[in-house]
Amino acid sequence: MVVSLELPRIIYEKVQERGFDIEDLVMYALMNAMKLDPGELAKARLELAGKYLSEAKEYIDRGDAVQASEKLYKAVEECIKALAEKFNTPEYQEAIKEDRWFTHLIGRAARTLSSRLGESRIVDAWSRAYDLHVWGFHEGKYGIDQVRVDLPLIEWFVNYTGQLVAK
Repeated sequence: MVVSLELPRIIYEKVQERGFDIEDLVMYALMNAMKLDPGELAKARLELAGKYLSEAKEYIDRGDAVQASEKLYKAVEECIKALAEKFNTPEYQEAIKEDRWFTHLIGRAARTLSSRLGESRIVDAWSRAYDLHVWGFHEGKYGIDQVRVDLPLIEWFVNYTGQLVAK
């Protein structure tokens, strides 16, 4: 179950202005305040990935390619972050130092994880998700049929991540 949090608009706008991801900030702040380990954070990210995947399916059913693209991207992004945190990759360490995940760190983490875990589909999932993010969401150039093509791989990745995070 994902729980919503209300923030004053001015705080939200300042976070957006500085290019931070509000969910990352809240999760890292709570993790540090409560002295949670990265494994618990990975489980929280997996929960978010499942939520985004579910929302993507709903948007696909409605024929909303733009929103489906972004939700599929967010599902993959959360999976990569979860695995990077669980396996303590160099990219995760850099994200901690920078107080945020930059897109290039997520791409590097996908490659590190793919190599470390011997699973090439991790890089494939990231590549497709980033393609959806750019061409499906930002540029709005993909129709629902082009977005739907990537659903099976992204579903696999969310399930795969769940298996690894549960260990």
